[in-house]
Amino acid sequence: MVPPLEFLGLVLGVSAFSGLLGALTGLGGGAFLVPIYTLYMGIPLPYAAGASLISTIATSSGSASVYIRKGIVNVRIGVGLAVATTTGSIIGSILVARIYAAGLEHVLYLIFGSVLLAQIYVQWSRSKSELPPPRDPDWTTRVFQLWGRYYDEALGREVEYHGVRWWLGALIMLAAGVISGLLGIGAGVLKVLAMDWAMNLPMKVSTTTSNYMIGITAATGSAVYWAHGYIQPFLAAGTAIGVLAGSYVGTKILMKITGRKIRYIFIAILAYLGVRMVLRGLGYGF
Repeated sequence: MVPPLEFLGLVLGVSAFSGLLGALTGLGGGAFLVPIYTLYMGIPLPYAAGASLISTIATSSGSASVYIRKGIVNVRIGVGLAVATTTGSIIGSILVARIYAAGLEHVLYLIFGSVLLAQIYVQWSRSKSELPPPRDPDWTTRVFQLWGRYYDEALGREVEYHGVRWWLGALIMLAAGVISGLLGIGAGVLKVLAMDWAMNLPMKVSTTTSNYMIGITAATGSAVYWAHGYIQPFLAAGTAIGVLAGSYVGTKILMKITGRKIRYIFIAILAYLGVRMVLRGLGYGF
């Protein structure tokens, strides 16, 4: 058995690393924390998911505030889509207790791994260009005011953009909320997919707005986890502190690198963790 101080140090180190990656990619850290905690540290999935939800709130608070000051987050789009994610999070959180009680954890591993792997093709196909391909505005662009601008330090210029297909983004956000409630993550993978691919927003806008939104989604689902006893204060507190520190560093790095580099980091991590989680779901323990 690992001594408490060593365990705390390990939790802080892993969560700080996860927070850094989460801030860079818009995933919020949970997509990295849950696999590492379960695959390498032997923490049961329900408790890893509970700690991840608490840390996701910390990530959102730490990184989103920086991105908002920089003007990269599109708060109007984020708040509008948050309605769909919170609805899905409530649904997923209600289902999770039934799944754990039925001993179907392997299904969650398979779902999680499949969600991560499904994103790889989309990210790879869009990695050839720094900004999204031009698309004509549609009716949702006008109705929901899906536009904005920000200064890109890596490109050295101001970027103007507009979004499309709000309805498709909202549907993916609903699915993201369900996944968040089931797996204890901010479901930033699907949030970035919704804004980057479905709504054709720039990668930096998608990742930063996702970071802004994941705290709202995680706060909704964490109440159900707490009620079922899946949140251990010691683990959750250590995770939150580490993730907060890592996400702060991640926000500084993101300002200096291009969207394509973010995508390459995103793809490599998704591939590794996605395969490991699918194998775990199929019964190949590690």
